[in-house]
Amino acid sequence: MRRIRIVVAYDGTNYCGWQIQPNGITIEEILNRQISKLTGEDIRIIGASRTDSGVHALGNVAVFDTESRIPGDRFAYALNQKMPEDIVIVRSDEVQIDWHPRYQNEISKTYEYHIYNAKVRNPLKNRYSTFVSFDLDVEKMRQGAKYILGEHDFASFCNVRTNTKDTVRTVHEITIKEIPMDKFQASNWGQENSNLENEKEIVIRVTGNGFLYNMVRIIAGTLIRVGRGFYEPEKIRDILEAKEHTSEGITAPPNGLVLVSIDYPL
Repeated sequence: MRRIRIVVAYDGTNYCGWQIQPNGITIEEILNRQISKLTGEDIRIIGASRTDSGVHALGNVAVFDTESRIPGDRFAYALNQKMPEDIVIVRSDEVQIDWHPRYQNEISKTYEYHIYNAKVRNPLKNRYSTFVSFDLDVEKMRQGAKYILGEHDFASFCNVRTNTKDTVRTVHEITIKEIPMDKFQASNWGQENSNLENEKEIVIRVTGNGFLYNMVRIIAGTLIRVGRGFYEPEKIRDILEAKEHTSEGITAPPNGLVLVSIDYPL
């Protein structure tokens, strides 16, 4: 028996998240089915991160056990011949039979949340960013984000359905980047006479040792409220210190969220 690790990228728009459920197609279901067809075995993968419905990934990680003789690094090529267009196996390799994608020391996960900040909705950005038509003060958002850094009890930044009792997590890095709409994009979108400084994409990038259910989306939603002026940056500190999920934080939509990578110690 061998254990194969795969790195998976996917557009989550058409799926009900990662984990198998009775009421919709999921990423895990597709992977189980196609790997089973390839190997002729009944395969059940183990994933590192159970992303929600509509959330995307560039680097989710999973493993499966097989007696197939296909070389570890060739599984990616073989499986991509069978995958739907919105799921890609980025790479594959063979790992120790007891290697587990969730139970490793010093795991680091990076997520990005994408906001399209403009006066008019762009339909080409709907799948991968959340549209906000109101002006956002990015500098205030950065000030608020500083309170997220470090080790905290993030009970106030997780969904009430979170099962885990340990809500302490460490955020190693959080950055907020502005990407202005360039003149080429503006011209094609009929915005030649608009103020280009107000047309931009805002990317919140967060790296930590783990994240609670909906944690990144609640961080993003709360920072959006700071950017709109509903909260002062210090409100982030107050919500953290409350250590309970309340209506103070708002969960941003799933389409703006991307699991960028999961990194393990060498």
